[in-house]
Formats: sequence, C-alpha cells, structure tokens
Amino acid sequence: MSQQEGAHTQPEPVSGLYLNPVGQRRIDFQQACGALFDGLRVAGGIEEAGAMLDADTADVLVLDLERFEPGIDLPLLADLVARRNGAPVLVLCPFTNARWLPSLMAHGPLQYVIGPLTPEQLREEVAARLRAGFATAGAATPVEEELAALLGVRSDAQQALAEADDSIRFAERLCVALLGWPGVVHASMFQLREGKDLRLEAQSSQPAFLPGARGLDLLAVLGRGERLLQSPLRHAFPGLLAAASGETALLDAPDKAGEAELAATLRAHGVAMVLGLPIPASGPGAPRGALCLMFGERRAFSHAQLAAFDDLAQLAAFGLRMAELMRESEELLGRVTQLATLDALTGVANRRHGEFLMEQEIRRARRYRVPLALIAFDIDRFRNINDSFGHPVGDVALRTVADTARALLRSSDVLVRSGGEEFQVIAPHTSAIDGLKMAEKLRAAIEAAEIPGCDHVTISLGVAQLGETESGDSLAVRVNAALARAKRAGRNCVELAMQ
Repeated sequence: MSQQEGAHTQPEPVSGLYLNPVGQRRIDFQQACGALFDGLRVAGGIEEAGAMLDADTADVLVLDLERFEPGIDLPLLADLVARRNGAPVLVLCPFTNARWLPSLMAHGPLQYVIGPLTPEQLREEVAARLRAGFATAGAATPVEEELAALLGVRSDAQQALAEADDSIRFAERLCVALLGWPGVVHASMFQLREGKDLRLEAQSSQPAFLPGARGLDLLAVLGRGERLLQSPLRHAFPGLLAAASGETALLDAPDKAGEAELAATLRAHGVAMVLGLPIPASGPGAPRGALCLMFGERRAFSHAQLAAFDDLAQLAAFGLRMAELMRESEELLGRVTQLATLDALTGVANRRHGEFLMEQEIRRARRYRVPLALIAFDIDRFRNINDSFGHPVGDVALRTVADTARALLRSSDVLVRSGGEEFQVIAPHTSAIDGLKMAEKLRAAIEAAEIPGCDHVTISLGVAQLGETESGDSLAVRVNAALARAKRAGRNCVELAMQ
C-alpha cells in the first residue's frame, strides 16, 4: 500500500481512557479528541483510572502528565503502564519534565507526545497515532539488548553508592548490580583490609530458578573468607590474583588455572569463565581489592566491554573510598566530641559539658518528680602540693582523685571537673540524705588513696538537693556555699547546703 493510500485509511474504532487530575484539561481533551474515539472515558485520579480499566478495559490509555508529581505519582503511574501488558499507552509529557519518559518506559511500551500543544496540534498527534495503529518499534537487536543491559548495570552500580557509608552494604548492592551484566552468574568483591590482608566482602549469585552458579559459595570454594592472600589458590583464582597483582585476570577455561579441584568445582557450578578486576587504590600502592565475575558461557570481550569493566572497578574504588572517608569522619567527630566534652587531664566531663548535663538532669527530675543531688568538692591545700612537689605531682593528684571518685560512683552519676582542683558530682535519683552518704564515702576513699609523690590528699565537700522550682545556677550557688562552710570548719569534712 502506498503512503498516500495509508494516509486515507480509516482507523478502526477504538475506545480510550484519558487520565489527568485537572478538570479543565479533561474537558479540553474531550472537546479536542473525543470524536476520534469510539467511546472516551476520563479519570481524575490514578486509582480511579485503574478501577475503570479493571471494570472495562480501554483500547488506548492516554496519560496526561501535566500536574502530576514524579516524586509522588511515578510508582502508581508506572504500575498502570505495567498493567497494560503491552496494550497501547500514549503519554502527553510536558517538555519541562521529560525525565518521566525513561522511568515509565521501564515498565512497558508506550508512545509519547511532547507538550504544550494547541487543541488542533493535539488532535493531529492523536489522530496520527490512531491511524498508525500504535505500531511499536521492532524487536531490539542483540547489540541493543546488551547495551540496555550494560546501561542497567551501570545505573544499578551507581545506585549502590547510596550505601557507601558502609563498605559491606555497598559491596552487597554492587554484587547484586553486577549480576545484570549479560552472562554473569556470580559476582563477588574482595577488599584489602587493615592489616594488609584480603577478605571476601560480599558475593551474590543468580536466583536458584535461573541456570548457572548453582549453590556457588566462594567460602567453600576458597576454603576461607579472610587472609586470602595466604590462600593456596591465590595464584590460580582470578579474583585473588587481581587483588594481589593489581592486574586484570581472565580465566576463559577453568582447566587453565592448573588447579584440577578448583576447575572441577567451577564446572560443577556451571561456571565456564572467571574475570578478576583489580579495584585501584586512590594513589600508588597495592589495589583496594578486586571484583570477580563468573560467566556461565565462554565469551570474547570487545574493547568497549573491557573499558566498561574498568569503569565498574573505578566505581567500586570510589565507593570504598567514600566508606573509608565516612569512617574517618565518624572517628574525627568522636574525637572532636571527646575534646569538646571531656577534661584532657582527668578524662571526666569538663565544665561546659557538666553544665549541659546538669540542665538535662534538672528537666528529667522535674518531669518524673524524682530527687536530684549535686555534690561539690575540691582538694584541700592543692596549691601547696604544686608549690612543694611540682605541677607533675599535682597532675597525678588530680588524676588519682578523679579515678578514685569515678570508681565509687554509680553508672548514672556524672563526675565533672568544674575548675582547677574543683569537682562536682551530678547524682540523679538521690536525696540530700543519700547525697551526704555518698559524699562521706568519697571523702574517706580519697583520703585513703595513695598518691605517688605526696602520699595523701583530703577533700572538702558540699551537698545540695534540687528544690522544686530551683534553677541550676541557684543549686550551684547553694552547694558552693556549703563547700565554703566545710573549708571554714577545718577541711576534710562534708556540709549540707541550706534550703
């Protein structure tokens, strides 16, 4: 049939369903294109459209994406496309948001028209597709199918970077992504850990219902999952060889490894070829590890495919480096937090952190109506220790006092160094009487503690219980007044703060 004859061929009557959340757009489409259909229904919601298709299917589904939100509506619209099972779908897509198209195409065949369109243009576009019968593109060639698969692998591998804060989770997701490479039946990652030895980080096989890699477990094949650089198979298995040498290792027949038992095991699990890819380090030196891909059939790789393998290895290196940086950041944050909250000499809470914890405990005591005590103490005549024995001995005295006090306190108590030789104990769930008992234990234990260089020290203590409406500042003033009375009373004693 000639092109002119085809242009005048009348399309067979078809039914249609139009979906858009805006009422006026539904009216406009009915006016522009309603006459082209042998029955046109409209829906304002995705669930409504699904119900209408379940009740009475339509020959053509028209999805007008104007006013839909990809972040919210994409899953439901994709499900609608998938439920069509190849039946005609026409997507009206605004030019400002064409990222809808590949996302929807992943769930089924469709044709699209880019908007905005005048009513006349819209009618011509829809009529042209109805005349053509929504002919779908021809079947993809093997090259196109492989290209699509490789693009999918790259996309999935990039998405694995979302787990790069944890190297094991990243390795697991990357291995799953690598199974999408045509012909791969098993994928694994080896990483060179601290201590300079290799371990199996993750592995993944094709599902049991698919051929190849039946029950393959590298832990069983290699005989271990760690210290793999000492494995007797390090010279034969491509994954280990690539990690050790930093060179790509391609075993296109298991027998070529020179290990009869390894070859037999691989063949028994449907593996015909093994590729080991070194994961490069960020600088000179040994690689970070290796990727290992096992194939169910022997094949030759093109230059582009080998380059793609290198790209995947680089991506793995990037992911592992990100995980390493995350660990370093967490360690640095922990160190900074420690420096910001702990006293460097004694290892107890510093004054600023103590004030923060005190406010927390006051709020908790008020909320749950439980008692809270504060004990303040300092070392008697500490200046004489520094003057007589030197500051190093004074530092030893401070550490000994802090260690002795910490050993007596409960896990819920907080020891704070509030100034030079001054300390505080924040004691939750503690009344004034219990606080006095705790303070006396501290006084006796510190008096008995031996301190190299100056034998013994004593402390004076003040104890106060939080009042019902009292602030932290007021509590601190009262407990310091009690401490001052203990000093005036002759030192090495305990005084209870006045209400």
